[in-house]
Amino acid sequence: MNKTHFRAEILKALGQPTRLKIIDFLRDGERCVCEIFPAIDEEQSNTSRHLNLMVSSGILFRRKEGVKIFYAVKHPEIFELVDLATLIMTQEINGRHKLLLAA
Repeated sequence: MNKTHFRAEILKALGQPTRLKIIDFLRDGERCVCEIFPAIDEEQSNTSRHLNLMVSSGILFRRKEGVKIFYAVKHPEIFELVDLATLIMTQEINGRHKLLLAA
């Protein structure tokens, strides 16, 4: 896999609403899957699918402790990417709002 393809896979893995909810929930640190799915209001099977995809994309890491599985963001820079996307979104919304007011 070349660098461009790998970057695209990371961004694609982040570009889904459920996955962004998971990332936001993990801002405070490692969490058990048993805490994640109720917090983001998703089914456990759906949440597990998204968690596995983000693990395979290098965004999250997981560890098992007894019967519990814990997840955490592997690279803190992921939060910076999400925060930059939020900033761009806010700027776009504000710009569009100004255009509507001027019309």
